[in-house]
Amino acid sequence: MKRQIPSKKFAAKIIPLALAGLLLSTQPAAAILQKGEAAPPIKLVTTSGQPITLNNYKGYVLVMDFFATWCIPCKESIPHMNALRQKYGKQGLQVLGVSVDEGSDREVRSFIGEKRISYPVAIAGEEMQTDYGLRSIPTVYVINKRGVVAEKFQGFSDQTAKAMEDTIKRLLAE
Repeated sequence: MKRQIPSKKFAAKIIPLALAGLLLSTQPAAAILQKGEAAPPIKLVTTSGQPITLNNYKGYVLVMDFFATWCIPCKESIPHMNALRQKYGKQGLQVLGVSVDEGSDREVRSFIGEKRISYPVAIAGEEMQTDYGLRSIPTVYVINKRGVVAEKFQGFSDQTAKAMEDTIKRLLAE
């Protein structure tokens, strides 16, 4: 019987996912943030040096995208995040990238340039990851104009992209 070896393409997708699961499973257990709950406070500094708190986004719909530079689905979601910002920014949508990468911000800044990310990006420490109950990446929280979690999306696909856009349109209309 001939043994089949998984394709390199498959391995390139599954290995980062397995590593993400391992990384996130070693973090302390946290309560899972639910729809309808107030978004936990944030205090971050963007890679360009701008301080950010959740109050910066009061009155806006906020898409908070937790990602890592080595995560393939995260990379695939970036054009969608850029497009959402472009399409709905003037209607009150803000996008914030939140990197969970450990180490230097130089890698994250380089990634921002390579991927042409058009929205602010900050690096989350373990405390923020715990506060948001982060279990996998990419994870996107859509926060309404009052600072309440309206929706949470894990992973990225055409279906999640459509559901995310539908949620954003509904929240912008409120």
